[in-house]
Amino acid sequence: MLSQILHGNFDFYSIVAEILAVLLIVFLVLPFHEWAHAFTASLLGDKSIKYRGRLSLNPLSHIDPIGALCLLLFGFGWAKPVPVDSRNFKNPKIGMAITAIMGPIANLIAAFAGMIIFNCIFYFAIGFLITDFGGYIAIFLRYYISINIGLAVFNLIPIPPLDGSKVLFVFLPDKAVEFFYRYQMFFFVGLFAVLYIGLLNGILGWISNGIFEGMSWLAGLPFAAFR
Repeated sequence: MLSQILHGNFDFYSIVAEILAVLLIVFLVLPFHEWAHAFTASLLGDKSIKYRGRLSLNPLSHIDPIGALCLLLFGFGWAKPVPVDSRNFKNPKIGMAITAIMGPIANLIAAFAGMIIFNCIFYFAIGFLITDFGGYIAIFLRYYISINIGLAVFNLIPIPPLDGSKVLFVFLPDKAVEFFYRYQMFFFVGLFAVLYIGLLNGILGWISNGIFEGMSWLAGLPFAAFR
């Protein structure tokens, strides 16, 4: 959003729709993302999660103000990471990988729900969409869906402390994992610099568009009879 404002490539209603979509994600979807981590870790054996106050959908338990601000301004952000004790898993690496991947899956579920809502409006209340207010709702849903997919793809980047790194660690020796953990803050700062410059925009956009197209097709299947 910040780049659009700086370059003048925006209109008032689009900015409002994007802000509302981000706020919904910050207060509803990011808590769902972190709860998915906590719930999965608990199922896999880390019962200490229950006593850390993170096995909850309460936004106050999960919101990181800086991460929320970054999401609003730059399109990628984060919530407070769920502290998971991998020693409580039967297989620590696999347990961490499964726990980690459930966060991005939560974002994809949220995006899919947005697509279903849009299809319900499109097929059963098409007249509403052609009104001014209906058009604003469509813009809002577009941002909501695309931001959620973007967050899922962002979190799957195999750079610590992002969720994708836990999946990568399954295939790395312990010494390499220890190296990544030791210098994860440097990796994260470097990742932000690369994202800010835009070096990953092409590949991340390509992956996000592919996921969007696939999910759109899937979300449209229940409505095939109404076409």
